[in-house]
Parts: sequence; C-alpha cells; structure tokens
Amino acid sequence: MTNPKIHGTVPFDPDGGLAALRGDCARMAPHWAAPAKVITAPVPPSLIHGVTVPATSARLVDAMSDYGD
Repeated sequence: MTNPKIHGTVPFDPDGGLAALRGDCARMAPHWAAPAKVITAPVPPSLIHGVTVPATSARLVDAMSDYGD
C-alpha cells in the first residue's frame, strides 16, 4: 500500500485498490534488477527414467477435472 508518510502528495486510500498497487509497483520498479536470462537445453526423453509417483498423488491428480472447475 502507499505509505502516506513517504508519498504525501499521493492520495491515500486505506483500502488500497488496484490503482494504489499499480502506483506502488511503478515507483519500485526502478529499484529492482532483473536477473540474467538463463537458457537451458531440453532434456532428451532417454535420460528421464526412474520417476515414481506416490499412489496418493496419483489418485489426487486422477480425481482432478481435465479443464478445471
């Protein structure tokens, strides 16, 4: 949320809201450094082996709907 002590000229909305969130993010964006892009090579299927799934996890995934609720 917008801190009224720091940004006194910005209208303060105690409930926040999307506009306040976007303003806060825009003010903070210059302070964040983006990490270097890491490009990984795909793993060939022949190297993927020995994967086991616990029965409880398999039942959970099987019970999920195909396209969400």
